[in-house]
Amino acid sequence: MAEQQTLQEHNIPQHVAVIMDGNGRWAKQRRLQRMFGHRNGVDAVRAIAEAAAEQGVKYLTLYAFSTENWARPKIEVNALMSLLVDAIDKEEVTLNRNNIKFTTIGDAPALPQKVQSKLKNIIRSTAKNTGMTLVIALSYSGRWDITTAVRQMCRDAEQGKLSAADVDEALLASYLSTSGMPDPDLFIRTGGDLRVSNFLIWQIAYSELYFTPVLWPDFGKQHFAEAIKEFQKRERRFGRVTEE
Repeated sequence: MAEQQTLQEHNIPQHVAVIMDGNGRWAKQRRLQRMFGHRNGVDAVRAIAEAAAEQGVKYLTLYAFSTENWARPKIEVNALMSLLVDAIDKEEVTLNRNNIKFTTIGDAPALPQKVQSKLKNIIRSTAKNTGMTLVIALSYSGRWDITTAVRQMCRDAEQGKLSAADVDEALLASYLSTSGMPDPDLFIRTGGDLRVSNFLIWQIAYSELYFTPVLWPDFGKQHFAEAIKEFQKRERRFGRVTEE
């Protein structure tokens, strides 16, 4: 709690995006199967969602499953999907109790039908909540997002709904899966790798990047507070010159 009290309440990031990396390595260090890491990663999701809501973050976007992850062994993919369904069942009551709205971004039709059904139910169940919005990126990648947006823009152009003169950054952003959300102020990646891995590549153009070697299952509320404290030290100029 002491860590949280030192944060500047007026300078909390409105939107935090997180790449939750390190589940497999966490399990390997303990000579366990990878799924043990993923299961413990769910506990970290719960802790960080609570921490973000407590700090006043408005949007928390978690990279849970990328379009590239479909290339993993089928047995691991199936286990991840089962874990996702179980987590949704267990957390729905908690989300509603804490006034958290749940939504997803990504290629939903690519997910198993059971997962799609569970997601629709929890999105509907939490739709009227007015607290933080928890966004789970599933079957998502930044390039997929932009490509899908451009494809829809082309369809609308063919139907006479827009012209080339209408296209600007704001219009393209309105076609992205994050339409209506502010761009992330803070981007966190756990696990030690120093790359953005095709996550929200349009949206994080001016995000503050924070990398930590802490593996995701070990990433707790104190680590989240440390990331926000580091964010609060940054000077965000957005290309402008600092006024003396």
